[in-house]
Amino acid sequence: MTTAKRTDDSSGARTYGSFELIGRFWPYLKKYRGIMALDLTFAALTTLCDIVLPVIMRRLTNAALGEAPALTVGSVLSMALIYGGLRLVDAGAFFFMQSQGHIMGVGIETDMRRDAFDHLQRLSASYYSNHKIGQIMGRITNDLFDVTEFSHHCPEEFFIAGIKIVVSFIILGRYSLLLTVCVFAVLPVMFFVCSKLNHRLRAAQKAQRFQIGELNAAVEDNLLGERVVKAFTAEEAEAEKFEKGNAEFRRIKTKMYYAMATFGMSTRLFDGLMYSVVIVAGGLFLLYGRITAGDLVAYILYVSTLIATIRRIVEFTEQFQRGMTGIERFYEIMDAPVDIKDAPGAKDITVTEGRIEFSHVCFEYPDDHNRVLKDISFTVAPGENLAIVGASGGGKTTICNLIPRFYDINSGLISIDGQDISRVTLKSLRRAVGIVQQDVHLFSGTVRDNISCGREDATDEEIVRAAKLAGADSFISTLPDGIDTYIGERGVKLSGGQKQRVSIARVFLKDPKILILDEATSALDNENELIVTRSLKKLAKGRTTVTIAHRLTTVRDADRIIVLGKDGIEEEGTHDSLLSARGAYYRLWNRLSGEDDAGGEDAE
Repeated sequence: MTTAKRTDDSSGARTYGSFELIGRFWPYLKKYRGIMALDLTFAALTTLCDIVLPVIMRRLTNAALGEAPALTVGSVLSMALIYGGLRLVDAGAFFFMQSQGHIMGVGIETDMRRDAFDHLQRLSASYYSNHKIGQIMGRITNDLFDVTEFSHHCPEEFFIAGIKIVVSFIILGRYSLLLTVCVFAVLPVMFFVCSKLNHRLRAAQKAQRFQIGELNAAVEDNLLGERVVKAFTAEEAEAEKFEKGNAEFRRIKTKMYYAMATFGMSTRLFDGLMYSVVIVAGGLFLLYGRITAGDLVAYILYVSTLIATIRRIVEFTEQFQRGMTGIERFYEIMDAPVDIKDAPGAKDITVTEGRIEFSHVCFEYPDDHNRVLKDISFTVAPGENLAIVGASGGGKTTICNLIPRFYDINSGLISIDGQDISRVTLKSLRRAVGIVQQDVHLFSGTVRDNISCGREDATDEEIVRAAKLAGADSFISTLPDGIDTYIGERGVKLSGGQKQRVSIARVFLKDPKILILDEATSALDNENELIVTRSLKKLAKGRTTVTIAHRLTTVRDADRIIVLGKDGIEEEGTHDSLLSARGAYYRLWNRLSGEDDAGGEDAE
């Protein structure tokens, strides 16, 4: 189906430098500095064989070619024992790196995923209006998988490469400083060229990750709406839309592989250049007696070790860039501002009566700056059932979203029992407010899990009592496992009326002082509407209730009705008084009371 464009594209986001990302990533590594220190120590031990072997071969060669050959069986065996012992050390060090190093990486990944999830829980509804769930899921799952490898391989590989380069320079410099300078002069040029090519590779990696998120979002959207797709025979259109995204992914990944190939080609050319320097300069030095045959053998082995190290770094570069991209996308989430948060010094709200006051409230949505409420003022008395009606887009649902602070108002004041809701803690405010919505969201799990949502400490007796009060016990008793029956993802195994009764039971268990009913019955058939309406009346008893309704027949018994229009509150009163006034409510009643509004109203 056609979807609105979202602002997930990272092209408009800030650019993170590599040093900035590593600096911000350091606290996660620092937590495991003990394991990291051991890991790097063992990484150093794995370099011993590569460093010692050229020295052994130099001694063997010089001993064999000397004027008085000093090569004996004993010397050969002693060097073989030394090398064999180093190999045992290498094997033990490698085991530690592969086990504890990866375990450390998993710990870091887990910490980052926990922080990302906690931050996502605090982000406002505006963030989720502008970011696709598939993109977000990709950032806290697939992207962080690569961070696991990055977090321990990156320090290991660069540490090992640094040791080999420094030690090789020192040892080779003792044999022939001039030849050593000639060989190592290639490295700065190589690193400069590779760093330039790295930028292209990183950009390609990031574009690839973004497109994977787009594909995930498209698949999620299709699977969640599979019944709509089938009902409207839109399979071909959906397949065509997916194929476009899939083709774009192929194009981006092809570009990435070209960048990788260019990077790899450049390093191989520099490999050849380094070997050429050794062949030409080393051959001339050997010809003029400036170096021994054993020294030249050692040179070739050390250069081979250097080239193998550089190739390893090249192979690691793709993993490095994946890790850096994962860290970057992680911080794009972590840097998303928390718009709705506790004010400094906020205290828990104390709700004794449940009086709600809106005083000159103005509000516009932050993403499109569409002003929905203009200078709205009204009071809901303790225990009163206030109904809000009006044309779609007038701000009814917006009012419901403002009471628990899903959004913050632009100006004015909203208070509960005289307490400014922007000055109390979000947790206490939302505990005091219960919401029953038209679009019921149930979590994958059992009936018990969904009723006890937010009340994990609830006893079985409390859960059963809440189910009975909501009228849900009648159908729960018919389920295979009763209250412990698995209801599927989003409660797909339950009917609309059953899902609504579970959501009402959830609010009964919460036992809030203030109740918001947002189109709670508009999506139900007549039979289920009657059952749910009875449950809602029991739920609303003794609570301050704000009811949003599109079906005017559902609010005729409200204590007071407010009619919202484009310019604010047009009129208010009881059902009978508003009909007698023959104003806006009267016109709405005549137009809507006889219609079948089971589809509900558009989202505001």
